Order: sequence, then structure tokens, then C-alpha cells
Amino acid sequence: MTTTSNSTGATEAVHEWLRGAAQPILGTDAADTGSDLRKLTDRLAAATVVGIGESTRFSRQTYGVRDRIFRVLVTEHGFRTLAIQDNARSGARLDAYVRTGTGDPHRALAGAWRPLRTRETAATLEWIRAYNLEHPDDPVGVLGVQPPAAEPADYDEVLARMRRWAPDRLAEFESHLAPIRTAHRIDEHVQRHQGIHPGRPFAEDARDAFDLVASLPRPAGTDAAAEFTTALELLRSIVDFHERSVAGRGGFGGGDPDPARSLIDHHARTGARIVYWDGTAHTAATAPSVGAAAAQSMRTEGAGLRAYFGAAYRSVAIGFHHGDLGVAQAPDPLPDLLDATLGAVDLPAWFVGLGDDAPAAVRSWAAAPARLRVISGVYDPARDEEARFRVESLRDAFDALIHIRETTPVRWLPETGTA
Repeated sequence: MTTTSNSTGATEAVHEWLRGAAQPILGTDAADTGSDLRKLTDRLAAATVVGIGESTRFSRQTYGVRDRIFRVLVTEHGFRTLAIQDNARSGARLDAYVRTGTGDPHRALAGAWRPLRTRETAATLEWIRAYNLEHPDDPVGVLGVQPPAAEPADYDEVLARMRRWAPDRLAEFESHLAPIRTAHRIDEHVQRHQGIHPGRPFAEDARDAFDLVASLPRPAGTDAAAEFTTALELLRSIVDFHERSVAGRGGFGGGDPDPARSLIDHHARTGARIVYWDGTAHTAATAPSVGAAAAQSMRTEGAGLRAYFGAAYRSVAIGFHHGDLGVAQAPDPLPDLLDATLGAVDLPAWFVGLGDDAPAAVRSWAAAPARLRVISGVYDPARDEEARFRVESLRDAFDALIHIRETTPVRWLPETGTA
């Protein structure tokens, strides 16, 4: 057996081990059942928090496998919270639906973060609601891991008050809010990527809107003064929303200095074990660096969860080789990516655990740094080499890997489209 390295840093020994250790996944639809995932879900069952990350949010297959794992962890292993990458206000609406049936999933998702507004997410919420109806004394909840954030209705509320307080300044005020509220439908950095951004940074317009209202004379009367204070608080949350966005921060780095805190606090408060869904870079158990040069370090939920829970945090990475994502056709991965190495296994879908006994060459490979593909809303196939992140040790970052050979797109809810 040769152990000569190829351009991926892997060896023939690694490829041979992967082919032998790969466990076929026989169904990638969330509704599929069977024992094909049992070895994986059994090894995750002892965890307090399981992070399941996707390399893209646009693949129906990666979503389906992730949902299958979640359903098994709920039904067979007692996990009782689904944590998602969304703000706490949106998470509370989704939680209200699955616990009480308030509203419907389509309406609840209308205010959610754009990548969640799919038929696949709606089906997940419907499944949780059905489970809770059968288990009213032991329900599953939904948690938005981000702090409460501004939402489109907040803009409308402040505009309504401005019509009463300062109708002569309304047009000026509205000129600041009209362009920036579009970020709740399409993220500002995605607008820049798509060439539809109006030009001025949204955080600047948000601050100008705040300053305009703050400069107005305070209304007389206790109730009116309280209403004015509330309007300023809403505008402050709008400013925060835009300043904390990817565009406002100037990149994917930075952000919350303690991003795992909401998950840790939720477990401490409720005792519930958690399945956490996010992008692979966020769920990795070590802090990744992003970009073509891997120059921008990220503070992530997964690294915080591993630091707090230790081995009771388990991390699974779901990647893919190529396919249609709706927003783009993703080509075969570049040869230095982990995704290319995993492509040596000729199966439609499979998983492998990184804690398994393995030859020395495989242990060295798993302990070494790795580059993984990540495809977001700003993905450009012509600049595919930039769509990546790096972890310093594959084995430290992930407990298991899932690989999908070919993808097809998620199905957007009608009011969302693919814009």
C-alpha cells in the first residue's frame, strides 16, 4: 500500500480507509426511515449538544440528512430543543407554533432569516408540531440562537409615529428606512454580491434615521414621552441590526464575543439536550478561519460549546461534491479541499466517524489542518477558490463527516423566491 501524498494532503491509505469505513446513507429525504444512520446517531446519543453543520444551506439533500438525524435524536434519544441560526424573536414565533399550534409554519417563517424560508424547514416544523401533539407532556421546542433583532414590523411602527409627530420630516425619514429594510429579505452583503445594493452602507442610513428622530422635540405628556422613548429603542435596535450584520462588520469575523452563550444558558435553564443547526464553520468544535487565504478568524458557537461542554458537544459536518444549488451550479471541489478527498468514495451519500480506529497515516491526516468548502449567498462559481474555511485539526473540529455526491436545490416558500 502506498502512502504517497497527493495534492489534497491525503494519501492512498486515507482513500482506502475511507472506502472501507464509509457507511452508506440510503435516504436523504427527511421523511426517510431505516437503520442506515444508527451507527451515527448512537454515537451522538450521549451528547448534551449535537451540532450539525451544512457546507451550504441551498441543498435539499444536506438538509434532508440533517433533519433525519434530528428526528432520530428526538424520538430515540430524548433531545428536546432544535436550535437554529436566527434571532430570538423569530425563534420564539417558531417555538410558539410547534408548542401550541399558533399560526402556521409558512406565516411563522415569513419573518425568519431568509435561508430558513423553505418548504423543507416548514416540513420540519410540522413534524415537530405533530410530535408535540403526541407527547404534550414532553414537547420539543425551537430556539433562535442570536439576540433579539429588529424586524420589518419595527420600521412600520416608527414610520406610523413619525407621520403624527413630524409629517414635514417624514419623506426624509422614509428615505433612510426604505433601502435598508430590504436587508430583512436579502442580506446587505448578498445585495452587494448581486449588484443590487443602492451604494450607501445601510448602517449609515440607520444611524441617520435614529439621529433625525432623536433631534425632534420631545412630546408633552407621560404617555407621549413613553411612546417617543419606545420609538428610539426600536430605532436603536434597527441600528444594531445593520451594524452587526456581515456587511456592517466588514466580514464574517468578529460578531458576538460569546456566541455559544444562548445555547449554554438554554440548557442550564431547561435541562433540555439540544440539536444545533447551522453552517459547518459555525458548528465546528474549533474556531475556523475563513476566506481564500484563511486570514479571517471567526468566533463561533461550536468552539464555545466544545470549550464549555467538552466531549458532551459532538459536531457533524455535512458536505457535498457537486450539483445544482438553485442559486448556482457548484462544480467539483478543488483538489486541496476535504470535499475532494471524500469524493474518492463512490457512494451517493455516506458517513464516517473520525474517532474510529485507523492506520497511522489516517490518524495523521485527521489530526492535520483541513480546508472545507462553504457556499453562502455570495457564492460565485467563477471564484470557487474563495468558498472555503480552514480548521487546524479535522478530528478536533468534527466527530463525524457526511458526504453527499450530488445535490439538488431546496424549495423556497412561494413568498420568498430565490432572490
